[in-house]
Amino acid sequence: MHERAEDTRRAVLQAAAHLFFERGYAATSIADISERSARTSGAIYFHYAGKEKLARAVVEAHFATWPVLIARNETAGAPALENLVRLSFAVARAFRDDVLVRAGARLWAERRSIDVEMPPPFVGWIATVERLLTDARAEGTLAPGADPARDAATLVSAFFGVHTVSDALDERRLIEDRLTALWHLVLPGLQTDPAPGALLARVRDDSASLPR
Repeated sequence: MHERAEDTRRAVLQAAAHLFFERGYAATSIADISERSARTSGAIYFHYAGKEKLARAVVEAHFATWPVLIARNETAGAPALENLVRLSFAVARAFRDDVLVRAGARLWAERRSIDVEMPPPFVGWIATVERLLTDARAEGTLAPGADPARDAATLVSAFFGVHTVSDALDERRLIEDRLTALWHLVLPGLQTDPAPGALLARVRDDSASLPR
């Protein structure tokens, strides 16, 4: 019974994510999600109590993706700046390829039309970037002019700005190239011995081979 309930929850969540991403919150109905998931409306209401709660569940699944991705993309023994750049490419691919991630981002952008409180964005990313920059400082690989507490929010802002532009101009098809251009601009200000091309070559080769 428990396994069947979990199967239903997963099927409904995936169906809702696809529809919320494709159509947006307002244009998606419980009937649409029922048809897409092959589950009854009653089953959907039993597990999620309404469309707004289901939207929040999709956003929560979006946020739950990140701790796993962070752990998987921090290579033991690798310099902290390499781990930071490697992680950025993994996140970029998730925003491009993972429907739960993309739906969660769209729903959060539409939050004012959804009658439920959404988890706050960006705070966890800023903390993660600050930690990695602090680790780089401890390693002696962070440029003297860089400041982890100051620069973490700026890097997160730049990263998500690149995503917004890529989404608008090419539906994120070119996100990895755009992200590479951002790091070519930023890394000379972060590395003690600037060599962005070499670091990016290593990271893009390594991260492309990691399991997704």
